[in-house]
Amino acid sequence: MKKIGTFILFFLLSLSVYANDIIDVAAKDTNEVISLNTSAYSNRLTNPEQTVEDATRALKLSVKLNYINGIAEAYRVIGIGKYYLDQPEKAIENYLNSLSYFTRNNNLRGEAKVYNNIGILFRDHDYERSLTYLNRSLEIAQKINDTKLVGSLYLNIGNVYTRKNNLYMALKFYDKSFPIFQKLRDSVNLIQCLQNRGVIYFKLKDYDKALGLLLEANTGAKARDLNESVASVDLTLAALYMTKGDFKNAEKMVQEGTAYTQLVKDPKLDYDYKYTTYELEYNKKNYARAVNLLREIYTQDSVTYKTNVSAQMNLVEAKRRQEEQLKENERIAERQAYDRSKFWAVTVVAGLMLVVIGLLISNVKRKAKTNAQLTLLNGEVSRQKDNLDRINHHLEEIIDERTKDLQLKNKKLSEHSSYLSHQIRGPIATLRGLINLEKEGLVDQAECLDMMDKCVSEIDEKIIEMSDMLHNPPRV
Repeated sequence: MKKIGTFILFFLLSLSVYANDIIDVAAKDTNEVISLNTSAYSNRLTNPEQTVEDATRALKLSVKLNYINGIAEAYRVIGIGKYYLDQPEKAIENYLNSLSYFTRNNNLRGEAKVYNNIGILFRDHDYERSLTYLNRSLEIAQKINDTKLVGSLYLNIGNVYTRKNNLYMALKFYDKSFPIFQKLRDSVNLIQCLQNRGVIYFKLKDYDKALGLLLEANTGAKARDLNESVASVDLTLAALYMTKGDFKNAEKMVQEGTAYTQLVKDPKLDYDYKYTTYELEYNKKNYARAVNLLREIYTQDSVTYKTNVSAQMNLVEAKRRQEEQLKENERIAERQAYDRSKFWAVTVVAGLMLVVIGLLISNVKRKAKTNAQLTLLNGEVSRQKDNLDRINHHLEEIIDERTKDLQLKNKKLSEHSSYLSHQIRGPIATLRGLINLEKEGLVDQAECLDMMDKCVSEIDEKIIEMSDMLHNPPRV
């Protein structure tokens, strides 16, 4: 029994150590996933290719760990990287995958972030659909009180209204987002706010205010290596300088912005810079150069149109693949859940076995202790029984002696009774007779009294004699 108990205890301890090791490793790997996703997201405006690479590593590790939130966030960050690489069909596919995992894990904040990303994806092509997704995200963000996400959504909704040319509505949302980012000290989004407000004032022809905001945004973006933001701000500055007729600064902004665009490899920005360069050459009256650029732009427009059509067609296909992937993920999750359940079931059974064995050992020890106590009690009872037997035997002897004594006394009492009957009744009868004679006057009174005195004396003597016999019985 002791050997079996020791073996099971050793087995359970080993299992516990193994489980703790697994938990420690899982926690370490989970932190690595979070770190990879965070690093990938922070590179989105600097190096979107690095964003995709880091998030892909996070995705592989998350799948290995079955870390649902990690999988969902990795898909979302990959989608963001694809968006900045101007690959909308791949972006939407990753966003839909991310949304399915966040929804399955009941992660409202994750869902809101994905709706925000999808809204941004549709921002340049379908304003109403973009606003639908952004407002859905805003509703969730306000519900869970996610201040940073609310600020980002105000910023993105303002961007949609800017593209709809509803400038004052856009400015309203920018003004709502700016104090939120100031309070949070979110420098990246503050730069975005400065840039977007600069664009609004440029379109409102308040060039001086627009120039101040855009230059401040440009300086902040460079200080933080936000290459995408620098390229985007330079594009607006180039347009502003052209409007003011300052072609020298406009050309400087185009050259700088083109260099930053090549760093981030954003095809859309590259196209925008080609068009801005065309406008610059046209305004400088370099018509030959302008015509060549216009041909390139026309060719790129055709390709872009085909790409957009293809992207829209691929949305349906991406959704279908995403649904198939979701089903496969669910099957994998079920298998992993079954494996985990089996592991914990074995652990629980082993624990129960240990408890049962412990109870059995405890019960055996308790029975041994009880038996020892019973043995002691039996010995004590035996001793007490012997004492009682001796006492009973002695009592029988006492009872026999007292019985004999009582029998003797009863015999003597019987004898005394007989004696009294014969010795005392005689004088009493004489007294009775004398009394009757005296009543009838047949005897002399003095003689009668004398005779009665004799009878009384005789009775007294008999009584004294009987008392002496009772109190001082003759020894036999």
